[in-house]
Amino acid sequence: MPLQLELCTFDPGIAVSSPAAYAAAVVECVETAWDEGADIVLLPEFMWLGLEPLVEPCTLRRVAEVFWSETMPTLQSLLQRPGKAVVLGTAPFWDAEHGELRNRAPILVEGVLSFQDKLHLTPWENAFAPGRELRVWKFGGLKFAVIICLDIEIPEISARLRGRGVDVVLVPSATETILGVERVDRCASARAVELGAIVGVSHLTGGTRSSLIDENVGRTAVYFPSQAAFREAPRWIEGEVVDRGLQKQRLVIDKHALDLMRRMRQETNPALLTSLPTFEVVE
Repeated sequence: MPLQLELCTFDPGIAVSSPAAYAAAVVECVETAWDEGADIVLLPEFMWLGLEPLVEPCTLRRVAEVFWSETMPTLQSLLQRPGKAVVLGTAPFWDAEHGELRNRAPILVEGVLSFQDKLHLTPWENAFAPGRELRVWKFGGLKFAVIICLDIEIPEISARLRGRGVDVVLVPSATETILGVERVDRCASARAVELGAIVGVSHLTGGTRSSLIDENVGRTAVYFPSQAAFREAPRWIEGEVVDRGLQKQRLVIDKHALDLMRRMRQETNPALLTSLPTFEVVE
């Protein structure tokens, strides 16, 4: 049976008075999507900075402590449903071993926790250190990768994934302007073509009192390979760009279409190139 993916924007400025109440709103969002048939849910980057005004002192290090020691165990206990998964946006994580903050995406697959760290950082993320690994994981018979915001704009990441059979790329993102939305989404579309993968994007919307995020704009968007197996349906669907509130988009991940595409060896498909020519750039 095809998997259903729900992409959700999220507004961190929701009117709550405690980290527990904030987490409860997130749990309700995820459980509602699951109850309505979604198998996996994607939430946006930096959504957990909505905790910053709710903790003392209001610092990224304190948000990291509260989220990973108090909030995450509650989320893991509540969001452990057979056959269901969620990418819970991103939150600051204190890496005690290296003495560094990371921008980390918690991933729950049937209640089992894993993560993906952001690998490339924007100039305003100078409190963070970049991650060291890009993880490929399985769910529902498909291969997934989480590529966070700016990372989707880096073509070298796509090159490193070539030939690994990644079916779905999930992109949690946070951008302040339409230019950021365009950069992320246009590069997400390119990655769908290059990798022969379905790429889903979820942007942060709205704002909160935070040292990193204030006002954000975004949307949900999904991009499919431009190959014959996907000819009969729209190959990109982009929601309206909004500056607040919750926007949702549901899509079906058709493994049969992905498998068919990979069997069509006579079709022009950059994702199937295994032997690439070496060349030099001459000026």
